[in-house]
Amino acid sequence: MRMRIRSILLFAAIIPATLFAQGYSPDASLERMTTAEGLKVSLFASEPAIRQPILVKCDDRGRVWTIQYLQYPNPAGLKRVKVDRWSRTVYDRVPEPPPRGPKGADKITICEDLDDDGRADKFTDFVTGLNLCTGLAFGHGGVFVLQVPYLLFYPDQNRDDVPDSDPKVCLDGFGIEDAQALANHLTWGPDGWLYGVNGSTTTCRIRGVEFQQGCWRYHPERDEFELFCEGGQNTFGLTFDQEGELYYSTNGGPFVHAAQGAYFYKTFGKHGPLHHPFAYHHFPALTVDKVPGGPPTGGTIYLANGLSPQLKGTFIAGNFLGHTVSWWNVHPKGATVEATYGGVLLDAHDTWFGATDLAIGPRGRLYISDFYDARTAHPDPDANWDRSNGRIYSIHSISEDHNSRWTSLSDKTKDELLELLVDENGVRAEQARMEIVRRGDSTVIPQLVNLARENTDVRRSLQGVWTLHGMHALNESLMLELLLHPAPALRRWVIRLAGDSNQLSLQMAEEVERLIGRETDPTVLCQLAASAKRWPGDVSIPILETLLQNPPKHDEERTDWMIWWALESKAVSHRSMVLSCFSTHRWGESYFDRQRLRLIRRYASEGSKDGCDSVMALLDGLPENTKPHVYDSLAVGLSERGKQDGDRRLNGDRIGR
Repeated sequence: MRMRIRSILLFAAIIPATLFAQGYSPDASLERMTTAEGLKVSLFASEPAIRQPILVKCDDRGRVWTIQYLQYPNPAGLKRVKVDRWSRTVYDRVPEPPPRGPKGADKITICEDLDDDGRADKFTDFVTGLNLCTGLAFGHGGVFVLQVPYLLFYPDQNRDDVPDSDPKVCLDGFGIEDAQALANHLTWGPDGWLYGVNGSTTTCRIRGVEFQQGCWRYHPERDEFELFCEGGQNTFGLTFDQEGELYYSTNGGPFVHAAQGAYFYKTFGKHGPLHHPFAYHHFPALTVDKVPGGPPTGGTIYLANGLSPQLKGTFIAGNFLGHTVSWWNVHPKGATVEATYGGVLLDAHDTWFGATDLAIGPRGRLYISDFYDARTAHPDPDANWDRSNGRIYSIHSISEDHNSRWTSLSDKTKDELLELLVDENGVRAEQARMEIVRRGDSTVIPQLVNLARENTDVRRSLQGVWTLHGMHALNESLMLELLLHPAPALRRWVIRLAGDSNQLSLQMAEEVERLIGRETDPTVLCQLAASAKRWPGDVSIPILETLLQNPPKHDEERTDWMIWWALESKAVSHRSMVLSCFSTHRWGESYFDRQRLRLIRRYASEGSKDGCDSVMALLDGLPENTKPHVYDSLAVGLSERGKQDGDRRLNGDRIGR
């Protein structure tokens, strides 16, 4: 009996190391993995060359860049002052930017497959000594790098993978309180802005804008920063589909379908209230059937042809706690989308596997970074993390074309770039677009105009518009013409780009109003409301009035609230115009009535004579059967008097503008 007990104890001591603890070698981990039918997974890189990777991104030469997040979870050189129950940490100081600040263990590494056998055999560190680095993007003759609290730019004009100088600080003020919720991912939008997201439990204060979670953007040429939209819970990763719609991965799962200037759900007890006190609403979580093994991380819309045809256009993300990679089909739903679970793309059968990011690469392969650790969270900031592991895998078709290789775009001719501009690999097309813009060759403008006018292929038309915009060659005459384009996505983007200019000519404003009268697509109407918020009041209020007179055919919640946020942004600055608009539309028009009730609440909360007079003007002609709703709005508004903080009001007015 004693021998039997001893044997059991011995067996129990061995089991955790071999079965429960797992922690397999790279090749052993690979052997355990299973993939969806028709696909194969290969090991691209692993320890000791790569450890704790949190990001993968392919450059125009087909090389895979990664961030080795070795400093996680505590920044180097700082002392904790206090930590709250959500792991939000206050430090003794704000670190200086590199190279002056404390040197951390993070580094950005370039992985190259020189012999084309599917496995990296050359590793080059682009930058070392980083201190919680969470994002990178190529462009403008160098590499943009997120190292909180800074957005940095490392110039590399000669493309020799050695920074030409110390980095330039583009932005500062990103929150550093929680290493699992930092600003992360940098992705170029088709509009020339650099987009990023921010997690739930860090507070950013950038150029007078305070926010926690949400999506932000930066324009390097104009040195402009904006909060694109607020909310969405803890976010990690963002992506664009082939129509330029933006999605960011969230633990609310699997993604948020972003809208310019919108407000999305939060876990308010943990994440804090919306910064705009007059939002009165937030968009709920995405409609989805299931999100197994969350939180989804590093999601991407798959825009290439290398994998199974059924995956084209799907949203693919890691299931960090499920130790898998899955995909969701994305379907239109009014002005937004809904998702249906497609299935498991890769199952690691290994509890150490933690997919942090995905990227499309050469031949349409999908690259996956694997943090590979026994731990999955950091409730204890002093926990012992195993920084010896890390892998990058590639998923590819069993029948992929082995003869197609990526080469650098810097040597491509103008015609070759124009061909690549509409390549089936969306990443390759984006790289070609940026190269055309970088060269600034005006001789391509006629071809781009033809692309923009192309009616049979929306993708070609959009690429033409985006590239012309990047070259500052998208003039108003062409935009007026394209407002008549049969593709809603193109009309939507013309309005989006006109909104980003923050101004509108009289002729363009008149054409936009005419467009509203015939527009039936809810996504276009929604963008019209978003852009109206950005235009001056004397331009936007007539457009908003026309929108209210021509509501979507179906009761469209997203457009309705986007109109409110635009209308509220002018409620005080253009009070008389707003009141005049509503005085010409009597009670009983349901679309106007909903906005009128919100205005009554908004003006009642001012607690001023102007606010009181505004409410009285809106009450004119009030029918008996509507009085209970009005009294409710009035009571809520009056109860909110004196509770509005001026700084928060300023922040709310600046989102997406």
